[in-house]
Amino acid sequence: MALIVHKYGGTSLGDLNKIRHVAQRVAAAKDQGDDVAVVVSAMAGETDRLIRLAYEINPDPPPREVDMLASTGEQVSAALLAMALNAMGYPAISFTGGQVGMLTIGVHRKAKIREISAERVFEKLRDGMIVIITGFQGVDIHGNITTLGRGGSDTSAVAIAAVLKADLCEIYTDVDGVYTADPRIVPTARKLDTISHDEMLEMATLGAKVLQSRSVEFAKKYDVPLKVRSTFTNDPGTLIAEETGHMEQTTIKGVTLLRDQARVNVLDLPNVPGIAAKIFKAIADEHVNVDMIVLTENNYGGTDISFTLGIGDLKAAHETTQRICSDVSAKGVTVEEDVAKISVVGIGMQSQPGVAADVFDALGSNGINIEMISTSEIKISCLISSKDADHAMRVIHDRFKLGEPQVATEEVT
Repeated sequence: MALIVHKYGGTSLGDLNKIRHVAQRVAAAKDQGDDVAVVVSAMAGETDRLIRLAYEINPDPPPREVDMLASTGEQVSAALLAMALNAMGYPAISFTGGQVGMLTIGVHRKAKIREISAERVFEKLRDGMIVIITGFQGVDIHGNITTLGRGGSDTSAVAIAAVLKADLCEIYTDVDGVYTADPRIVPTARKLDTISHDEMLEMATLGAKVLQSRSVEFAKKYDVPLKVRSTFTNDPGTLIAEETGHMEQTTIKGVTLLRDQARVNVLDLPNVPGIAAKIFKAIADEHVNVDMIVLTENNYGGTDISFTLGIGDLKAAHETTQRICSDVSAKGVTVEEDVAKISVVGIGMQSQPGVAADVFDALGSNGINIEMISTSEIKISCLISSKDADHAMRVIHDRFKLGEPQVATEEVT
């Protein structure tokens, strides 16, 4: 007997017929003799609807109340799935994140999981029941409902699998695995059979929408076997595993695209120690995550700093940098909103020369200008104009022949 955690996203739970289909899939796992816990998202579109209601009734709603409202979407899914299973003769019970002891820390709408007790889950599993748990949410030390941010149900599922020491965590969605690129943009994109934790983490962070990056961090940290599968087919999906010897035979594993980016340019700051720290500490205090950073000395003896971030954080970052510029008599701040980030990811890059040159040549020879560059051992990211984003993804995918079947060879030692 194995202990399996299933997670179903909003598209898998879009209406009552889909919920019944999910119930049949969960029941089939139970019929195999496994203990099953299920983590659910809200029904497709429901969270957006609830957030829209919040802003319609109050243009600046209190974050605590937004969490209170948004958390109800997952509760609907959990209760309906439990009802469907019970109607089929499979004893099931639904719980909120708070009811299973998911304690969170941090601010509303961006909370992080601190701990999960899960004793109630173990108790019901021992009783032979299927346990349904709301994703995306927990409670803080004061008992307030908190949410984990977009995609937080993935994180909930992997965290619960880690606490339960599950044999497998399967993330069910509307795609049948992880692809070399978004197949809606690149028709030749190929499904990957396996991908390493590190590669998946980079791809999730850089725009691949299959998994939330924090869920991959949990899987890597707590050694949770993780698989991405389709709710609607029997395809085995993509296994997310540790790096293996022949993984480095493939230089590039995938190409990702992150839209809704912005660039902030802070102009002519005094060239003195500590000025960059002052800016980025103030931005961090606003709970804003910054990505690419470029610092250059200008022709006037001062310093220019450019950095990128998600468009949703632009207002806070812009106001913060303007305030600091005023304090230190800098020239000012400009912003650019019509930008996107294209990235290539692959563990094999660290041992293969010429990858960066190929990326830059593929973009340049197709008339795509690069505005900023960021690199690590397993990724290269370029900031480009949003209008070039789809074309950039296709030309890089073609340059590295990622749509062609990859034949693994044995590592020679």
